[in-house]
Amino acid sequence: MNTDRFFQILALTGVIFGIRGITRALSDSGRKIETAITAGEVSVERGRHLIRISGCNDCHTPGFMEKGEAIPETEWLTGTVLGWRGPRGTSYPSNLRRQLAAWSDAGKWIEMIRARHGLPPMPWTSLHAMTDDELRSVHAYIRSLPVSGDPVPPSVPPDQEPKTPYLNLAPVMPL
Repeated sequence: MNTDRFFQILALTGVIFGIRGITRALSDSGRKIETAITAGEVSVERGRHLIRISGCNDCHTPGFMEKGEAIPETEWLTGTVLGWRGPRGTSYPSNLRRQLAAWSDAGKWIEMIRARHGLPPMPWTSLHAMTDDELRSVHAYIRSLPVSGDPVPPSVPPDQEPKTPYLNLAPVMPL
């Protein structure tokens, strides 16, 4: 019985070390892929990667929060008419393809981004934390996409009811 127990523990140890080795190999290969993407200072592929990991599609791509990457890339970043309503009014995730069509100069676009503090829920602090090279890559990626989609509605002041569907971001206090 002790011999059986010993071999069970030995086999389990081998499985654990085997899984650890496989996990490490997969992790290392993931790092190599990431390094290849981030190694270039500015690239369309790096911009695509940054868009994917930054959650830009969650708001700026119709249906992305519900369906994720099942939404084809041909529909990414085209803006939505689903508003985000809170104490500061209702904002709409812009059609970034249309917006960047007017910004051929990445440097000027970066200056605008760095100075801008728009309405919630846009995570401006996250965008401001990106390096200039990261923002140039985002710019390059979005500008590589064909301009498509419609303009989104303008923001609605807090004292007006939006005429589109919206998510309510106002805090609700318990009684």
